[in-house]
Amino acid sequence: MTLASTRTLLHRARAQRAAVGAFNVIHLETAEALVAAAERSGHPVILQISENCVTFHGGRLDPIARATLALADASTAEVAVHLDHAEDPALALEAIDLGFSSVMFDGAKLPFDENVATTRRIVVAAHAAGADVEAELGEIGGKDGAHAPHVRTDPDEASLFVAETGVDALAVAVGSSHAMTSRTAGLDLDLVARLASSVPVPLVLHGSSGVPDDTIVAGIAAGLVKINVSTHLSAAYTAAVRAYLDGNGAVVDSRKYVAAGNAALSAEAARLLELFAAKHPAFA
Repeated sequence: MTLASTRTLLHRARAQRAAVGAFNVIHLETAEALVAAAERSGHPVILQISENCVTFHGGRLDPIARATLALADASTAEVAVHLDHAEDPALALEAIDLGFSSVMFDGAKLPFDENVATTRRIVVAAHAAGADVEAELGEIGGKDGAHAPHVRTDPDEASLFVAETGVDALAVAVGSSHAMTSRTAGLDLDLVARLASSVPVPLVLHGSSGVPDDTIVAGIAAGLVKINVSTHLSAAYTAAVRAYLDGNGAVVDSRKYVAAGNAALSAEAARLLELFAAKHPAFA
């Protein structure tokens, strides 16, 4: 199956009052496990390559991007490839040139007018290439103070931002926080509903690893459409690798413990895809 359109996946999910899982690629092995999860569950997935991932891979986007795009093209599932949290506009433009389904320019730390101007420049380039753009308004804690639980996206400002930039999806600050290893975060569901009625584009939840399943489901019912998960899946992968090594102290073949990590990550990703794709009643 050819590379999926992020726009198509998100708009179909929103019409069904469901959501799409967007899971971060750390290396090729996790990309393979995530594609396997989509094929196993029968639900689409968005593979995300972050700016941090690019830094890990020696500052080069091209190798991990081409491998991930090849996996998406070869999969029997619907797989989109997305650039996550790019604070460098040049990186977003490079991802567009490589053929990504969508890119996220993260200008949340910029003044509003500068965020609008830079985001709009990315939107023009992306739309010319048939790609979509996600942007962020209102910092979402965990990354150097961004996305702190007390920070919130203002619906009126969000409406203006979307109108002035032409973005296709909007990441909003509604109570989640990045890199949480405990699932104890709450969401401002009333704010999610107000944002969903204020902007015409799908809403994105970052920092979902710290949010319990039932709260995510309530958030989807309130209007969230793209659910980003990274730390939670990395924890499943790492726990499985650790358990394998604890039980097989003499192993030296990395394929053996990587396979254990892949299996655990893929199983949990498939479970989350099922959870997000279920049709949820409208938020009251």
